[in-house]
Amino acid sequence: MTYRTRLPHRTRGPGALVTGGSRGLGLFMARQLAERGCVVTIAARDADELERAAVRLREETGATVHTAVCDVRDRAAVGALVREVHERDGLDLVIANAGVIQVAPVDAVDAAEFADAMDTMFFGALHTSLEALPYLKRTRGRLGLIGSVGGLLGVPHLLPYSCAKAAVGALAEGLHAEAAASGVSVTAVHPGLMRTGSHRQAEFGGDVDAEFGWFSTAAGAPLLSMDAERAARRIVDAVIQRRARLVLTAPAKAAQLVHGVAPGLTTRLSGVAARLLPAAPGRGPLRQGAEAGEPRNPVARLVRSWGSARNDRVVDRANQHEPGPRTSS
Repeated sequence: MTYRTRLPHRTRGPGALVTGGSRGLGLFMARQLAERGCVVTIAARDADELERAAVRLREETGATVHTAVCDVRDRAAVGALVREVHERDGLDLVIANAGVIQVAPVDAVDAAEFADAMDTMFFGALHTSLEALPYLKRTRGRLGLIGSVGGLLGVPHLLPYSCAKAAVGALAEGLHAEAAASGVSVTAVHPGLMRTGSHRQAEFGGDVDAEFGWFSTAAGAPLLSMDAERAARRIVDAVIQRRARLVLTAPAKAAQLVHGVAPGLTTRLSGVAARLLPAAPGRGPLRQGAEAGEPRNPVARLVRSWGSARNDRVVDRANQHEPGPRTSS
């Protein structure tokens, strides 16, 4: 039996909120919290997707699970959500996870894609944090902000994502320092590649089929990626244990170490990697992975089929079936 760190028991809770909780990593973290006795609220933009996730969580855990349709880019909506959860369940733990993934060379995106990434991931985390902190101070609660190894160093063909996640990481570290005196802990989480089925919901630009090919391969490759349910368990443990920082996957830890010791070398190596990635045939609308075709090169198709196999198998359990509003990583 796997040992799980639990929150202190309260009569009405503990109450937990996960944004971007309808699929992928957010759904797996919500399941972890439900299994530990929390009353869980999952929030996202798609009502049908939320209900499918909630039904599954209730059936699998027997826990009380609430849903909330909420766009984290709208601070007023986030404020109303947080207040509702506090008044109904008490608010002990919040995980800001809502996100979007855009995979394309910089020549195939514009400032709008950077703004979209910042609005959803950085401002979404900021709105969630600012609205939740007054309530978390009453319960000496816990706040987790989901960054990424992509926020610890600039990743080619993921620049909007990397920029937004870097801002989330800075926010988490600053809030950790400032909130400590009030008894609130803030955990910065930086996962590497995980098998969440997110390649179906991610958006691709440039040579869409080729970009989908390399990303889905890397996101599912056994040596590069991590089982998302195991990642969710470790993240929830870290937030409950009030850890300041968690970096997941061996490649992510290695990249962080090398970048910290030799940032210039890391940047040059990223430049080499960028040359191996698909070139942009031009700028056009981004398309979701579920709409992408297989790589044209037969060897690339074979590699993608091998690398993405594990990620493809998690699509159902991660509630990643159909393209919907761009929330959750």
